[in-house]
Amino acid sequence: MIKALNAVPLLVLLLIATTLEAAGDAVVRMAIYDHVGPVRIGLFLAGAVLLLAYGTFLNLAPLDFGRVIGLYLATLFVVWQVINFIVFRALPTLPTLIGGALVIAGGAIITFWRPA
Repeated sequence: MIKALNAVPLLVLLLIATTLEAAGDAVVRMAIYDHVGPVRIGLFLAGAVLLLAYGTFLNLAPLDFGRVIGLYLATLFVVWQVINFIVFRALPTLPTLIGGALVIAGGAIITFWRPA
């Protein structure tokens, strides 16, 4: 399975990882604030599975962790905003968009800038 995943483009792995992380975080948040009893336990377990899967996919990326983390953070910001809208119906505020633009720029610098 891991050999097959090595053929997957980096951006696809990062999109899968960020989607799993953002979804896992959203599920855990729903467990904490919106449910009790067996439903809460089920949501915590589902969140744990999603977060474990995120960590696995992120670490399958074929780059060293220091380089992949910049692109990952930029991708995570975008995916988190999409998940935040889908799950919680919340649009990003202007400060979030401006800060997010800085996160994306920083991620690009970390990933693609190679000192001479």
